[in-house]
Amino acid sequence: MKAIVQDTYGPADVLELRDVDRPSIGEDEVLVEVRAAAVDPGVWVLMTGTPYLARGGFGLRRPKVPVRGRDVAGVVTAVGANVTRFRPGQEVYGTCPNGSLAEYARAPQARLAPKPANLTFEQAAAVPVSGMTALQAVRDVAGVRPGQRVLVIGASGGVGSFAVQIAKALGASVTGVCAAAKADFVRSLGADDVIDYTREEIDRDGARYDVVVDTAGNRPLSLLRRALTPRGTLVIVGGGHTAYRFTGGMGRTFRAPLLSLFTGSMFRGQRLRPMFSRERAEHLEELTRLIESGAIVPAVDRAYPLAAAPDAIRHLMEGHPAGKVVVTVAGTA
Repeated sequence: MKAIVQDTYGPADVLELRDVDRPSIGEDEVLVEVRAAAVDPGVWVLMTGTPYLARGGFGLRRPKVPVRGRDVAGVVTAVGANVTRFRPGQEVYGTCPNGSLAEYARAPQARLAPKPANLTFEQAAAVPVSGMTALQAVRDVAGVRPGQRVLVIGASGGVGSFAVQIAKALGASVTGVCAAAKADFVRSLGADDVIDYTREEIDRDGARYDVVVDTAGNRPLSLLRRALTPRGTLVIVGGGHTAYRFTGGMGRTFRAPLLSLFTGSMFRGQRLRPMFSRERAEHLEELTRLIESGAIVPAVDRAYPLAAAPDAIRHLMEGHPAGKVVVTVAGTA
């Protein structure tokens, strides 16, 4: 089969479209004929090997998993002996730990769900990684409730575009932070207000927000706290793709819980929470419910063919896309 493969860390130039063996599946796994995949900052982290801290889990000198990509939408072609939730021919979406930028991918059944009936494969591929991250950040970590005021930083991006819609579905008033060129897009997601970060900073209105969801990774904790109410919650999402080559944006992730000891629950003050996403079928099933009800509409910025996957990653990291960047597989509708 064809797949996007890398043998060493580096820029998008290290990625090659190559013939590799079709993956074999274990007893609890599903083989998926890939119709569409997607890229996110985590793909860039695994491609470049930065921040260096990430290499401890993904390979010190070269990636342990050579095929890039995690989001997947496609059709089941085979199932393992212990798989009970899926059958060949079924349309699914989810995540693949061993790479999805390929004609076939294998995934644990626990990371897949039936594809939402009202989505194309391209739209479905845009959902899993970013949608699950946003769902857990907004609903589980922040605990957003009706009537709360929520600020989403990076509202036009993959996670941010889902976070805006999920917060609105939970009954919150949402302000999105983005560049002026993306303001109309963010409003179309349901945002009640928009802050143009090129002209104003997030604390322009003082300590206003009950929840701040930061997906951008480049603002100091002191600034983020100035936008929070005295008992507000800050959720830090990602940030590993920033310019700090050793820790990326993870320095804030490590500092936030320590600072929260002094600002948080023991004094009934601000809570500062890092976000570590878990990829589970039940999260996908909740996203499916929201999608099929019309509360969430995945935003696809641009689609690239499989051979142009390196260009998709370049566009993601350089082009500030509105929503998700998707990769389609040749020969699919």
